[in-house]
Amino acid sequence: MVRRQTDWAGTYKMIDQSRIFVAKGSEPDYLTMAFGNRHGLITGATGTGKTVTLQVLAEGFSARGVPVFAADIKGDLSGVSQRGEAKDFILKRAADVGITYEPDQFPVQFWDIFGEQGMPIRATISDMGPLLLARMLQLNDVQEGVLNVAFKLADDQGLLLLDLKDLRALLADMAENAAELMKTYGNVSKSSVGAIQRQLLVLEQQGGDKFFGEPALSLVDIGLVDARGRGTINILAADKLMAAPQLYATFLLWLMSELFEQLPEVGDLDKPKLVFFFDEAHLLFTDAPPALLRKIEQVVRLIRSKGIGIYFITQNPLDVPDTVLGQLGNRVQHALRAFTPRDQKAVKAAAETFRPNPDIDTARVISELGKGEALVSFLEGNGVPAMVQRALILPPAARVGAITPAERQTIQQSSPLRGKYETPVDRDSAFEMLQRRITQGEADPENGQNGGGFLGGVLGSVFAGAGSGKSTSGRMSTSEAVIRSVTRTIATTAGREITQAILRGVLGGRSRR
Repeated sequence: MVRRQTDWAGTYKMIDQSRIFVAKGSEPDYLTMAFGNRHGLITGATGTGKTVTLQVLAEGFSARGVPVFAADIKGDLSGVSQRGEAKDFILKRAADVGITYEPDQFPVQFWDIFGEQGMPIRATISDMGPLLLARMLQLNDVQEGVLNVAFKLADDQGLLLLDLKDLRALLADMAENAAELMKTYGNVSKSSVGAIQRQLLVLEQQGGDKFFGEPALSLVDIGLVDARGRGTINILAADKLMAAPQLYATFLLWLMSELFEQLPEVGDLDKPKLVFFFDEAHLLFTDAPPALLRKIEQVVRLIRSKGIGIYFITQNPLDVPDTVLGQLGNRVQHALRAFTPRDQKAVKAAAETFRPNPDIDTARVISELGKGEALVSFLEGNGVPAMVQRALILPPAARVGAITPAERQTIQQSSPLRGKYETPVDRDSAFEMLQRRITQGEADPENGQNGGGFLGGVLGSVFAGAGSGKSTSGRMSTSEAVIRSVTRTIATTAGREITQAILRGVLGGRSRR
């Protein structure tokens, strides 16, 4: 289908809604929108044109009404928000691929975990879950076990874990009552708790305290379409975030898992609902434990049915495990330099992943590709990879390169989300509830509580929550419903948190209601 679309200058042009023109070799290379959720891979050495390829694809999806989420490692992708410029190298590339260059710009929403170059983006500790949090903190097996106990204890006692101070308070309470906890949860050594607390301190110094909290990101806000029917390109400022690679990789993996958990099954659509670009993809897999790798493979394999396309971007195809690589149907391979034995192995591996073309020596061509050239193979027909061909990537329609701070500020001020995420919210949660237990225990040492530890139990936390005068909406368990029918003033937080253990998603996160 071809749709008439108004561009920013008020003129008209024809948009082929069924496919994206990406590159031109002996014949045009198109990415079919119906196969956009079959995932993809963009690889190549530094400086070979991966970012430009990402921008061409992001523009193509956006122009066809598909929102995009991408990390901007160097700031170069931000140019997609500005109208392109007819520079000599752009015009030459357009002529080489046989098109007329038409400048354009696209709707963009900037995000930043640190809240400096975009809208603050947050998740709660409960959302993240123990598996991903353990990976972020680089815990060993014993320490990860203690962290799992902490989440189970929070579920059992109705303690809401929102930010780092909530988790610290719970860990301190566990260390204080380790002997009592052992009767129900097994050994909780103070040394392991101390190691986790030290890693939390490191994470806080890296900016993790700004990431954990509320208001948490709503997935609806990364799936926006503007008034012209163009999908918003969500750009995560990641230049500073790359100084904390574990935080970067775990955040993007958490976002993938949230999409997997919360979106309904839709099967194969005419076009994806959202496309997710994961730059520096090797960070996702490096030192990941086998259990996590299996979960990643599961998400990549199954998220396609949610209408989500995932595109990994990395220098070396060997960075992606074979079990995941086999799920990536759309391939763009930029140049690789075979200077070392590992490089030579990477070239051979990359060549073997393509459907052979009798007219091309794939392994040889990979080392000969110039800047902007690539070996391209997209799914076609019934989802079969096309034969690989050497092609020249189209020039982006928007600006190539970073925007100025003033231009970024203008976009942020006009954002439809302005005012929603900037101000953090500190709800009544585990930290406050544990503090109240301690206070109540000190005021009345004979009231049967032991300073807020394990013996406080679910009832103690529920009544403490009621005394705060705050409540939240959520799903109540049967036990909470009975209690509430008696007190009529008890908040639903505890009941909702009791159910979280069984509702925690495929990667250890929690569904948010």
